[in-house]
Amino acid sequence: MSRSTEATASVAGGHASVPGLAVVVMAAGLGKRMKSKHPKVLHAVAGRAMVMYSIDVGLRVADHRVAVVVGHQAERVRQVIEGAVAAPEGRAVAIVEQREQLGTGHAVLQTRPVFDVPGQPAPACYLILNGDTPLLREETVRCLLQVHQRERAAVTILTANLEDPSGYGRVVRQSADGPVSRIVEDRDAGPAEKAIREINAGTYVVDGPFLFAALDRLDPSNAQGEYYLTDILQMAVAQERRVCAVALDDPDEGLGVNSRRQLAEAELVLRRQIREQWLDAGVTMIDPASTWIDAGVSIGKDTVLHPNVTLAGGTVLGEECIVHSFTRLTDCTVGNSVEILGHCVFREARVDDHATLGPFAHLRPGAIVRRKAKVGNFVEMKHAELGEGSKANHLTYLGDARIGKGVNIGAGTITVNYDGVNKHQTVIGDNVAVGSDTQLIAPVTVGAGAIIAAGTTVTDDVPSDALVIARVPQVNRAGWAARRRALLSSPQDARAASPAKTSKPRPSASRAKRRR
Repeated sequence: MSRSTEATASVAGGHASVPGLAVVVMAAGLGKRMKSKHPKVLHAVAGRAMVMYSIDVGLRVADHRVAVVVGHQAERVRQVIEGAVAAPEGRAVAIVEQREQLGTGHAVLQTRPVFDVPGQPAPACYLILNGDTPLLREETVRCLLQVHQRERAAVTILTANLEDPSGYGRVVRQSADGPVSRIVEDRDAGPAEKAIREINAGTYVVDGPFLFAALDRLDPSNAQGEYYLTDILQMAVAQERRVCAVALDDPDEGLGVNSRRQLAEAELVLRRQIREQWLDAGVTMIDPASTWIDAGVSIGKDTVLHPNVTLAGGTVLGEECIVHSFTRLTDCTVGNSVEILGHCVFREARVDDHATLGPFAHLRPGAIVRRKAKVGNFVEMKHAELGEGSKANHLTYLGDARIGKGVNIGAGTITVNYDGVNKHQTVIGDNVAVGSDTQLIAPVTVGAGAIIAAGTTVTDDVPSDALVIARVPQVNRAGWAARRRALLSSPQDARAASPAKTSKPRPSASRAKRRR
Protein backbone atom coordinates (compact mmCIF):
# COMPACT_ATOMS: atom_id res chain seq x y z
CA MET A 1 0.00 0.00 0.00
CA SER A 2 1.18 3.50 -0.74
CA ARG A 3 -0.10 7.03 -0.41
CA SER A 4 1.00 10.04 -2.41
CA THR A 5 0.67 13.80 -2.34
CA GLU A 6 2.09 16.49 -4.58
CA ALA A 7 4.00 19.70 -4.11
CA THR A 8 5.19 22.13 -6.75
CA ALA A 9 8.69 23.42 -7.25
CA SER A 10 10.22 26.15 -9.30
CA VAL A 11 12.85 24.83 -11.68
CA ALA A 12 16.13 26.70 -11.79
CA GLY A 13 16.63 28.56 -15.03
CA GLY A 14 19.30 27.50 -17.48
CA HIS A 15 19.03 23.77 -16.79
CA ALA A 16 17.51 21.84 -19.66
CA SER A 17 15.42 18.83 -18.76
CA VAL A 18 16.26 15.46 -20.28
CA PRO A 19 13.46 14.32 -22.60
CA GLY A 20 11.50 11.36 -21.29
CA LEU A 21 13.27 11.30 -17.91
CA ALA A 22 11.46 10.63 -14.63
CA VAL A 23 13.15 10.79 -11.23
CA VAL A 24 12.72 8.75 -8.05
CA VAL A 25 14.31 9.94 -4.79
CA MET A 26 14.63 7.33 -2.04
CA ALA A 27 13.99 8.90 1.38
CA ALA A 28 12.24 6.18 3.38
CA GLY A 29 15.11 4.73 5.43
CA LEU A 30 15.36 4.62 9.21
CA GLY A 31 19.04 5.55 9.48
CA LYS A 32 19.85 3.51 12.59
CA ARG A 33 23.53 4.42 12.56
CA MET A 34 22.67 8.10 13.00
CA LYS A 35 21.43 7.25 16.51
CA SER A 36 18.84 9.99 16.24
CA LYS A 37 15.15 10.48 16.92
CA HIS A 38 14.97 12.50 13.69
CA PRO A 39 14.66 11.05 10.17
CA LYS A 40 18.08 10.67 8.60
CA VAL A 41 17.21 12.59 5.44
CA LEU A 42 16.13 15.64 7.46
CA HIS A 43 19.54 16.13 9.07
CA ALA A 44 20.93 19.38 7.75
CA VAL A 45 24.02 19.76 5.58
CA ALA A 46 25.09 23.39 5.04
CA GLY A 47 21.77 24.56 6.40
CA ARG A 48 19.43 22.36 4.31
CA ALA A 49 17.80 19.00 4.89
CA MET A 50 20.01 16.61 2.96
CA VAL A 51 17.10 15.14 0.99
CA MET A 52 16.56 18.51 -0.69
CA TYR A 53 19.88 18.27 -2.54
CA SER A 54 18.75 15.14 -4.38
CA ILE A 55 15.30 16.62 -5.06
CA ASP A 56 16.87 19.76 -6.51
CA VAL A 57 19.09 17.75 -8.84
CA GLY A 58 16.07 15.71 -9.90
CA LEU A 59 14.02 18.82 -10.65
CA ARG A 60 16.74 20.26 -12.85
CA VAL A 61 17.05 17.20 -15.07
CA ALA A 62 13.57 15.63 -15.03
CA ASP A 63 11.12 15.87 -17.90
CA HIS A 64 8.40 13.90 -16.08
CA ARG A 65 7.49 14.15 -12.43
CA VAL A 66 9.85 13.68 -9.50
CA ALA A 67 8.63 11.08 -6.99
CA VAL A 68 10.01 11.05 -3.44
CA VAL A 69 9.53 7.85 -1.44
CA VAL A 70 9.11 8.47 2.31
CA GLY A 71 8.69 5.95 5.08
CA HIS A 72 10.22 6.46 8.54
CA GLN A 73 8.43 9.43 10.16
CA ALA A 74 6.74 9.98 6.82
CA GLU A 75 4.66 12.98 7.89
CA ARG A 76 7.64 14.93 9.15
CA VAL A 77 9.59 14.28 5.96
CA ARG A 78 6.53 15.14 3.87
CA GLN A 79 6.07 18.47 5.67
CA VAL A 80 9.68 19.51 5.19
CA ILE A 81 9.64 18.66 1.49
CA GLU A 82 6.32 20.37 0.84
CA GLY A 83 7.49 23.46 2.72
CA ALA A 84 10.81 23.61 0.88
CA VAL A 85 9.61 23.08 -2.69
CA ALA A 86 6.24 24.85 -2.66
CA ALA A 87 6.02 27.67 -5.22
CA PRO A 88 3.23 29.35 -7.22
CA GLU A 89 4.39 27.74 -10.41
CA GLY A 90 6.64 24.81 -11.26
CA ARG A 91 6.99 21.13 -11.74
CA ALA A 92 5.13 18.61 -9.60
CA VAL A 93 6.86 16.57 -6.91
CA ALA A 94 4.89 13.52 -5.83
CA ILE A 95 5.48 12.27 -2.29
CA VAL A 96 4.79 8.55 -1.95
CA GLU A 97 4.72 6.65 1.33
CA GLN A 98 6.27 3.20 1.69
CA ARG A 99 4.25 1.87 4.61
CA GLU A 100 6.28 -1.34 5.03
CA GLN A 101 10.07 -1.13 4.90
CA LEU A 102 10.69 -4.05 2.55
CA GLY A 103 13.79 -2.82 0.76
CA THR A 104 14.88 -0.48 -2.00
CA GLY A 105 13.19 -2.41 -4.80
CA HIS A 106 9.89 -2.37 -2.94
CA ALA A 107 10.30 1.39 -2.35
CA VAL A 108 10.64 2.13 -6.07
CA LEU A 109 7.60 -0.06 -6.79
CA GLN A 110 5.47 2.33 -4.72
CA THR A 111 6.02 5.05 -7.32
CA ARG A 112 4.41 3.18 -10.21
CA PRO A 113 1.02 4.97 -9.88
CA VAL A 114 2.81 8.32 -10.12
CA PHE A 115 4.21 7.55 -13.56
CA ASP A 116 1.57 5.17 -14.94
CA VAL A 117 -1.00 7.85 -15.76
CA PRO A 118 -3.68 7.11 -18.42
CA GLY A 119 -3.39 9.39 -21.42
CA GLN A 120 0.18 10.44 -20.63
CA PRO A 121 3.35 8.99 -22.20
CA ALA A 122 5.31 6.64 -19.98
CA PRO A 123 8.85 7.73 -19.05
CA ALA A 124 11.59 6.59 -21.41
CA CYS A 125 13.97 6.12 -18.50
CA TYR A 126 14.21 6.63 -14.75
CA LEU A 127 16.89 8.31 -12.67
CA ILE A 128 16.95 6.83 -9.15
CA LEU A 129 18.68 8.91 -6.47
CA ASN A 130 19.23 8.44 -2.75
CA GLY A 131 18.06 11.10 -0.32
CA ASP A 132 21.29 10.86 1.67
CA THR A 133 23.84 11.88 -1.02
CA PRO A 134 24.02 15.67 -0.68
CA LEU A 135 27.36 15.98 -2.51
CA LEU A 136 26.17 14.52 -5.82
CA ARG A 137 26.51 17.16 -8.55
CA GLU A 138 24.14 17.83 -11.42
CA GLU A 139 27.07 17.61 -13.87
CA THR A 140 27.79 14.06 -12.74
CA VAL A 141 24.15 13.05 -13.12
CA ARG A 142 24.05 14.46 -16.66
CA CYS A 143 27.21 12.53 -17.53
CA LEU A 144 25.59 9.33 -16.21
CA LEU A 145 22.50 9.99 -18.35
CA GLN A 146 24.61 10.61 -21.45
CA VAL A 147 26.48 7.32 -21.02
CA HIS A 148 23.20 5.48 -20.54
CA GLN A 149 21.74 6.92 -23.74
CA ARG A 150 24.90 6.50 -25.79
CA GLU A 151 25.38 2.86 -24.76
CA ARG A 152 21.65 2.06 -25.02
CA ALA A 153 21.91 0.36 -21.67
CA ALA A 154 19.18 -1.25 -19.62
CA VAL A 155 20.85 -0.10 -16.38
CA THR A 156 23.68 2.36 -15.76
CA ILE A 157 25.08 2.80 -12.26
CA LEU A 158 27.36 5.27 -10.53
CA THR A 159 30.34 3.72 -8.73
CA ALA A 160 33.30 4.84 -6.62
CA ASN A 161 36.61 3.26 -5.62
CA LEU A 162 37.22 3.47 -1.88
CA GLU A 163 40.18 2.59 0.32
CA ASP A 164 37.70 1.22 2.86
CA PRO A 165 34.60 -0.11 1.09
CA SER A 166 33.06 -1.72 4.18
CA GLY A 167 29.34 -1.09 4.55
CA TYR A 168 28.75 -0.54 0.84
CA GLY A 169 27.48 -2.86 -1.88
CA ARG A 170 30.32 -4.19 -4.06
CA VAL A 171 30.31 -3.94 -7.86
CA VAL A 172 31.12 -7.36 -9.34
CA ARG A 173 32.39 -7.32 -12.93
CA GLN A 174 32.70 -10.17 -15.40
CA SER A 175 36.45 -9.37 -15.62
CA ALA A 176 38.81 -6.76 -14.16
CA ASP A 177 37.70 -4.02 -16.56
CA GLY A 178 34.73 -5.85 -18.04
CA PRO A 179 31.02 -5.14 -17.88
CA VAL A 180 29.13 -5.18 -14.59
CA SER A 181 27.43 -8.46 -13.79
CA ARG A 182 25.86 -7.75 -10.38
CA ILE A 183 26.00 -5.82 -7.11
CA VAL A 184 26.46 -7.71 -3.84
CA GLU A 185 25.30 -6.01 -0.65
CA ASP A 186 27.85 -5.88 2.16
CA ARG A 187 25.90 -8.27 4.40
CA ASP A 188 25.65 -10.84 1.62
CA ALA A 189 29.26 -10.54 0.39
CA GLY A 190 31.75 -13.37 0.76
CA PRO A 191 35.50 -12.89 1.41
CA ALA A 192 36.40 -12.42 -2.27
CA GLU A 193 33.58 -9.93 -2.79
CA LYS A 194 34.45 -7.99 0.38
CA ALA A 195 37.93 -7.45 -1.07
CA ILE A 196 36.47 -5.47 -4.00
CA ARG A 197 37.05 -1.72 -3.63
CA GLU A 198 34.58 -0.56 -6.26
CA ILE A 199 31.29 0.23 -4.55
CA ASN A 200 27.77 1.08 -5.62
CA ALA A 201 27.14 4.82 -5.06
CA GLY A 202 23.36 4.25 -5.09
CA THR A 203 22.53 6.27 -8.21
CA TYR A 204 20.95 4.48 -11.18
CA VAL A 205 19.56 5.18 -14.62
CA VAL A 206 17.13 2.45 -15.74
CA ASP A 207 15.38 1.92 -19.05
CA GLY A 208 11.68 2.80 -18.70
CA PRO A 209 9.98 -0.37 -20.02
CA PHE A 210 12.50 -2.54 -18.16
CA LEU A 211 12.25 -1.06 -14.65
CA PHE A 212 8.86 -2.09 -13.29
CA ALA A 213 8.85 -5.39 -15.20
CA ALA A 214 12.10 -6.26 -13.40
CA LEU A 215 10.86 -5.01 -10.02
CA ASP A 216 7.82 -7.30 -10.27
CA ARG A 217 10.19 -10.27 -10.43
CA LEU A 218 12.34 -9.43 -7.38
CA ASP A 219 12.92 -12.19 -4.81
CA PRO A 220 13.69 -11.31 -1.14
CA SER A 221 15.95 -14.33 -0.60
CA ASN A 222 18.89 -12.49 0.98
CA ALA A 223 20.36 -11.80 4.42
CA GLN A 224 17.88 -9.01 5.14
CA GLY A 225 14.83 -10.59 3.55
CA GLU A 226 14.29 -7.48 1.43
CA TYR A 227 13.60 -6.66 -2.20
CA TYR A 228 16.93 -5.30 -3.43
CA LEU A 229 16.86 -2.79 -6.27
CA THR A 230 20.39 -3.93 -7.15
CA ASP A 231 19.09 -7.35 -8.23
CA ILE A 232 17.72 -5.84 -11.43
CA LEU A 233 21.30 -5.76 -12.77
CA GLN A 234 21.46 -9.55 -12.80
CA MET A 235 18.10 -9.66 -14.56
CA ALA A 236 19.43 -7.32 -17.27
CA VAL A 237 22.55 -9.48 -17.70
CA ALA A 238 20.40 -12.62 -17.92
CA GLN A 239 18.40 -10.96 -20.71
CA GLU A 240 21.69 -10.09 -22.45
CA ARG A 241 20.99 -6.42 -22.04
CA ARG A 242 23.77 -3.93 -21.44
CA VAL A 243 24.72 -2.82 -17.91
CA CYS A 244 27.11 0.16 -17.70
CA ALA A 245 28.96 1.90 -14.89
CA VAL A 246 30.41 5.38 -14.51
CA ALA A 247 33.12 5.73 -11.87
CA LEU A 248 33.37 8.95 -9.88
CA ASP A 249 36.61 10.90 -10.18
CA ASP A 250 36.08 12.16 -6.62
CA PRO A 251 34.73 9.40 -4.34
CA ASP A 252 33.51 12.04 -1.86
CA GLU A 253 30.82 13.03 -4.32
CA GLY A 254 29.05 9.73 -3.88
CA LEU A 255 29.28 9.79 -0.09
CA GLY A 256 26.14 8.39 1.44
CA VAL A 257 25.45 9.83 4.88
CA ASN A 258 24.72 6.95 7.26
CA SER A 259 26.39 8.17 10.47
CA ARG A 260 27.23 11.34 12.33
CA ARG A 261 30.83 11.06 11.17
CA GLN A 262 29.75 10.90 7.55
CA LEU A 263 27.39 13.82 8.16
CA ALA A 264 30.33 15.88 9.43
CA GLU A 265 32.44 14.83 6.43
CA ALA A 266 29.70 15.87 4.01
CA GLU A 267 29.33 19.19 5.85
CA LEU A 268 33.03 19.99 5.46
CA VAL A 269 33.12 19.08 1.78
CA LEU A 270 29.97 20.99 0.87
CA ARG A 271 30.93 24.10 2.81
CA ARG A 272 34.33 24.14 1.12
CA GLN A 273 32.62 23.92 -2.26
CA ILE A 274 30.26 26.79 -1.32
CA ARG A 275 33.17 28.99 -0.27
CA GLU A 276 35.02 28.27 -3.50
CA GLN A 277 31.89 29.12 -5.49
CA TRP A 278 31.62 32.57 -3.88
CA LEU A 279 35.34 33.25 -4.07
CA ASP A 280 35.15 32.57 -7.80
CA ALA A 281 32.12 34.89 -8.01
CA GLY A 282 34.03 37.90 -6.65
CA VAL A 283 33.54 37.71 -2.87
CA THR A 284 36.53 38.36 -0.58
CA MET A 285 37.04 36.15 2.48
CA ILE A 286 39.86 37.14 4.82
CA ASP A 287 39.96 33.62 6.28
CA PRO A 288 37.87 31.25 4.14
CA ALA A 289 38.26 28.30 6.51
CA SER A 290 36.46 30.16 9.32
CA THR A 291 33.70 31.56 7.08
CA TRP A 292 30.48 29.53 7.14
CA ILE A 293 28.00 30.01 4.31
CA ASP A 294 24.81 27.97 3.94
CA ALA A 295 23.72 26.53 0.61
CA GLY A 296 20.77 28.94 0.29
CA VAL A 297 22.83 32.14 0.70
CA SER A 298 23.44 34.72 -2.05
CA ILE A 299 26.33 37.23 -1.95
CA GLY A 300 27.09 40.20 -4.20
CA LYS A 301 30.41 41.05 -5.82
CA ASP A 302 33.13 42.90 -3.90
CA THR A 303 31.62 42.06 -0.54
CA VAL A 304 34.24 41.38 2.15
CA LEU A 305 33.72 38.75 4.85
CA HIS A 306 36.05 38.89 7.83
CA PRO A 307 37.01 35.77 9.85
CA ASN A 308 34.33 33.88 11.77
CA VAL A 309 31.32 35.20 9.87
CA THR A 310 28.26 32.94 9.47
CA LEU A 311 25.68 33.51 6.72
CA ALA A 312 22.78 31.12 7.28
CA GLY A 313 19.45 30.11 5.78
CA GLY A 314 18.32 32.15 2.81
CA THR A 315 20.34 35.27 3.58
CA VAL A 316 20.87 37.65 0.66
CA LEU A 317 23.88 39.95 1.02
CA GLY A 318 24.36 42.73 -1.53
CA GLU A 319 27.42 44.11 -3.31
CA GLU A 320 30.32 45.96 -1.66
CA CYS A 321 29.25 45.09 1.87
CA ILE A 322 31.69 44.58 4.75
CA VAL A 323 30.82 42.05 7.44
CA HIS A 324 33.17 41.96 10.41
CA SER A 325 34.10 39.05 12.64
CA PHE A 326 31.77 36.99 14.83
CA THR A 327 28.62 38.16 13.07
CA ARG A 328 25.77 35.79 12.21
CA LEU A 329 23.00 36.58 9.69
CA THR A 330 20.09 34.15 9.31
CA ASP A 331 17.40 34.57 6.64
CA CYS A 332 18.20 38.27 6.25
CA THR A 333 18.13 40.60 3.25
CA VAL A 334 20.95 43.13 3.18
CA GLY A 335 21.36 45.80 0.51
CA ASN A 336 24.51 47.21 -1.10
CA SER A 337 27.40 49.02 0.62
CA VAL A 338 26.28 48.01 4.11
CA GLU A 339 28.84 47.73 6.90
CA ILE A 340 28.13 45.33 9.75
CA LEU A 341 30.61 45.55 12.61
CA GLY A 342 31.62 42.67 14.83
CA HIS A 343 29.54 40.46 17.11
CA CYS A 344 26.15 41.19 15.54
CA VAL A 345 23.26 38.72 15.40
CA PHE A 346 20.50 39.28 12.82
CA ARG A 347 17.54 37.00 12.04
CA GLU A 348 14.77 37.58 9.47
CA ALA A 349 15.70 41.25 9.21
CA ARG A 350 16.05 43.69 6.33
CA VAL A 351 18.84 46.23 5.95
CA ASP A 352 18.79 48.75 3.10
CA ASP A 353 21.73 50.29 1.21
CA HIS A 354 24.51 52.24 2.95
CA ALA A 355 23.37 51.40 6.48
CA THR A 356 25.87 50.88 9.31
CA LEU A 357 25.26 48.43 12.14
CA GLY A 358 27.02 47.22 15.26
CA PRO A 359 29.09 46.24 17.02
CA PHE A 360 26.94 43.97 19.21
CA ALA A 361 23.66 44.86 17.49
CA HIS A 362 20.75 42.42 17.59
CA LEU A 363 18.10 42.50 14.85
CA ARG A 364 15.22 40.14 15.52
CA PRO A 365 12.44 39.06 13.10
CA GLY A 366 10.65 41.95 11.45
CA ALA A 367 13.41 44.51 12.00
CA ILE A 368 13.90 46.92 9.08
CA VAL A 369 16.81 49.34 8.87
CA ARG A 370 16.35 51.87 6.09
CA ARG A 371 18.92 53.52 3.83
CA LYS A 372 21.84 55.26 5.58
CA ALA A 373 20.42 54.48 9.01
CA LYS A 374 22.72 53.56 11.89
CA VAL A 375 22.19 50.92 14.56
CA GLY A 376 24.94 51.00 17.16
CA ASN A 377 26.34 48.91 19.95
CA PHE A 378 23.94 46.98 22.17
CA VAL A 379 20.86 48.08 20.24
CA GLU A 380 18.09 45.51 19.84
CA MET A 381 15.26 45.79 17.30
CA LYS A 382 12.23 43.52 16.92
CA HIS A 383 9.36 44.12 14.49
CA ALA A 384 10.53 47.70 14.24
CA GLU A 385 11.47 50.01 11.37
CA LEU A 386 14.23 52.60 11.66
CA GLY A 387 13.75 55.22 8.96
CA GLU A 388 16.18 56.59 6.37
CA GLY A 389 19.13 58.37 7.95
CA SER A 390 17.88 57.74 11.48
CA LYS A 391 20.23 56.73 14.29
CA ALA A 392 20.00 54.53 17.35
CA ASN A 393 23.62 54.45 18.39
CA HIS A 394 23.72 52.84 21.82
CA LEU A 395 21.98 50.75 24.46
CA THR A 396 18.46 50.88 23.07
CA TYR A 397 15.49 48.55 22.63
CA LEU A 398 13.09 49.28 19.75
CA GLY A 399 10.21 46.82 19.67
CA ASP A 400 6.98 47.11 17.65
CA ALA A 401 7.96 50.57 16.51
CA ARG A 402 7.76 52.64 13.32
CA ILE A 403 10.38 55.36 13.28
CA GLY A 404 10.57 58.00 10.58
CA LYS A 405 13.43 59.70 8.74
CA GLY A 406 16.21 61.69 10.38
CA VAL A 407 15.34 60.59 13.92
CA ASN A 408 17.98 60.50 16.65
CA ILE A 409 17.36 57.95 19.40
CA GLY A 410 19.35 58.70 22.56
CA ALA A 411 21.17 56.06 24.57
CA GLY A 412 19.06 53.97 26.91
CA THR A 413 15.78 54.54 25.07
CA ILE A 414 13.13 51.82 25.38
CA THR A 415 9.84 51.37 23.56
CA VAL A 416 7.74 49.69 26.24
CA ASN A 417 5.65 47.55 23.92
CA TYR A 418 4.26 44.77 26.13
CA ASP A 419 1.63 45.21 28.85
CA GLY A 420 1.76 41.60 30.00
CA VAL A 421 -1.00 40.50 27.63
CA ASN A 422 -0.70 42.36 24.31
CA LYS A 423 1.96 44.07 22.22
CA HIS A 424 1.45 47.74 21.28
CA GLN A 425 3.09 50.00 18.71
CA THR A 426 5.15 53.16 19.08
CA VAL A 427 5.13 55.61 16.15
CA ILE A 428 7.81 58.30 15.91
CA GLY A 429 7.58 60.89 13.14
CA ASP A 430 10.37 62.38 11.02
CA ASN A 431 13.19 64.45 12.54
CA VAL A 432 12.31 63.69 16.15
CA ALA A 433 15.07 63.96 18.80
CA VAL A 434 14.68 61.44 21.61
CA GLY A 435 16.80 62.17 24.67
CA SER A 436 18.73 59.54 26.57
CA ASP A 437 17.02 57.30 29.10
CA THR A 438 13.57 57.78 27.59
CA GLN A 439 10.74 55.27 27.94
CA LEU A 440 7.90 55.39 25.43
CA ILE A 441 4.87 53.57 26.87
CA ALA A 442 3.01 52.13 23.89
CA PRO A 443 0.62 52.70 22.29
CA VAL A 444 1.96 56.19 21.74
CA THR A 445 2.66 58.52 18.80
CA VAL A 446 5.31 61.24 18.68
CA GLY A 447 4.71 63.89 16.02
CA ALA A 448 7.32 65.03 13.50
CA GLY A 449 9.96 67.45 14.72
CA ALA A 450 9.22 66.92 18.42
CA ILE A 451 11.92 66.86 21.09
CA ILE A 452 11.75 64.50 24.03
CA ALA A 453 13.90 65.56 26.97
CA ALA A 454 16.32 63.09 28.52
CA GLY A 455 14.87 60.93 31.28
CA THR A 456 11.29 61.35 30.10
CA THR A 457 8.60 58.71 30.39
CA VAL A 458 6.17 59.32 27.53
CA THR A 459 2.67 58.05 28.25
CA ASP A 460 0.59 60.40 26.06
CA ASP A 461 0.82 61.30 22.38
CA VAL A 462 3.25 64.14 21.62
CA PRO A 463 2.24 66.85 19.11
CA SER A 464 4.52 67.75 16.24
CA ASP A 465 7.33 70.23 17.07
CA ALA A 466 6.56 70.03 20.79
CA LEU A 467 8.98 69.67 23.69
CA VAL A 468 7.97 67.02 26.20
CA ILE A 469 9.46 66.75 29.69
CA ALA A 470 8.16 64.24 32.21
CA ARG A 471 10.53 63.86 35.14
CA VAL A 472 10.93 64.90 38.78
CA PRO A 473 12.23 68.50 39.05
CA GLN A 474 15.81 68.78 40.26
CA VAL A 475 16.36 70.10 43.82
CA ASN A 476 19.78 71.45 44.91
CA ARG A 477 20.48 71.81 48.68
CA ALA A 478 23.56 73.93 49.17
CA GLY A 479 26.18 72.56 51.58
CA TRP A 480 24.23 69.38 52.40
CA ALA A 481 27.01 66.98 51.34
CA ALA A 482 29.72 68.86 53.27
CA ARG A 483 27.64 68.86 56.46
CA ARG A 484 27.01 65.10 56.10
CA ARG A 485 30.71 64.36 55.70
CA ALA A 486 31.49 66.39 58.79
CA LEU A 487 28.93 64.53 60.84
CA LEU A 488 30.21 61.15 59.68
CA SER A 489 33.84 61.98 60.49
CA SER A 490 33.11 61.27 64.21
CA PRO A 491 31.86 57.71 65.03
CA GLN A 492 29.47 58.89 67.73
CA ASP A 493 28.14 61.56 65.46
CA ALA A 494 27.79 59.04 62.68
CA ARG A 495 25.33 56.99 64.73
CA ALA A 496 23.13 59.98 65.17
CA ALA A 497 23.65 61.38 61.71
CA SER A 498 20.87 61.19 59.21
CA PRO A 499 20.12 63.16 56.05
CA ALA A 500 18.13 66.27 56.60
CA LYS A 501 14.50 65.95 55.79
CA THR A 502 13.45 67.69 52.62
CA SER A 503 10.11 68.94 51.60
CA LYS A 504 8.41 67.01 48.86
CA PRO A 505 8.72 68.80 45.50
CA ARG A 506 5.60 70.34 44.18
CA PRO A 507 4.31 68.26 41.24
CA SER A 508 4.45 69.78 37.79
CA ALA A 509 1.24 70.91 36.18
CA SER A 510 1.31 68.01 33.75
CA ARG A 511 1.72 65.48 36.57
CA ALA A 512 -1.03 67.11 38.65
CA LYS A 513 -3.34 66.88 35.67
CA ARG A 514 -2.50 63.22 35.19
CA ARG A 515 -3.33 62.47 38.85
CA ARG A 516 -6.77 64.03 38.43
